[in-house]
Amino acid sequence: MREKLTRFMVGRNGNDQLNLFLYAVDAVLLIAATLIGGQVGRWMFAAVLVLLGYIYFRMFSRNLTKRREENGKFLRLLYSVQAGLKIRREKWVQRKDYKFFTCPSCKTTLRVPRGNGKIKIVCRKCGNSFTGKS
Repeated sequence: MREKLTRFMVGRNGNDQLNLFLYAVDAVLLIAATLIGGQVGRWMFAAVLVLLGYIYFRMFSRNLTKRREENGKFLRLLYSVQAGLKIRREKWVQRKDYKFFTCPSCKTTLRVPRGNGKIKIVCRKCGNSFTGKS
């Protein structure tokens, strides 16, 4: 049986990171649909079934280039969200020792030690200078 399944899946997409994420979203929607109930729960359950169909479509698809593109877009989006959260966490941890500014021209985040009063800040990326109170 395992050999038949392996032969069937040859040349197909299978599970990737996007499918695993969609499984998690599907599980959350299913739990929410059962807890909410009523008409809204029925619509959510229908959404769960549609999403499950899309997951299986992606899993059994033979168009590998298209599925890789979709997964790549998802991974780029996931990376940008994770990077943003990491920056926010670092700012939160360092908030007592440093003040953070954003360069008005290139939008780069700049870190300045606290307690120096009004200072001139020079962006390392674009060279733009502006004043700010640390």
